[in-house]
Amino acid sequence: QVQLVESGGGLVQTGGSLRLSCAASGSDFGFDIMGWYRQAPGMKRELVARTFRDDTTDVVDSVKGRFTISRDNFKNTVDLQMNSLKPEDTAVYYCCTIIKRDGVNYAYWGQGTQVTVSS
Repeated sequence: QVQLVESGGGLVQTGGSLRLSCAASGSDFGFDIMGWYRQAPGMKRELVARTFRDDTTDVVDSVKGRFTISRDNFKNTVDLQMNSLKPEDTAVYYCCTIIKRDGVNYAYWGQGTQVTVSS
């Protein structure tokens, strides 16, 4: 059974940094896509950044230049380094992985970790 365990959220002041980590387990086929989403109160869950099996990355414009995503394919971990945090970055951050099998994408989610940026 695929499991994602997140760590690293917390409270930080504007301009500060946090690092989120996610450890994935339970897949015999590895993890095709690993990434981070976030959901602010009253808002839809949105993609923040993702990384593919070949280590290419995709980062949304609102965090580009501030957030960096990285993965370790041996440890099956994905980290999100968040710098120059802003109050609008406040949200619950979710780790997500997609496993592709026989033409079907299977998505799995972590439990979420709160990030709060105070002004």
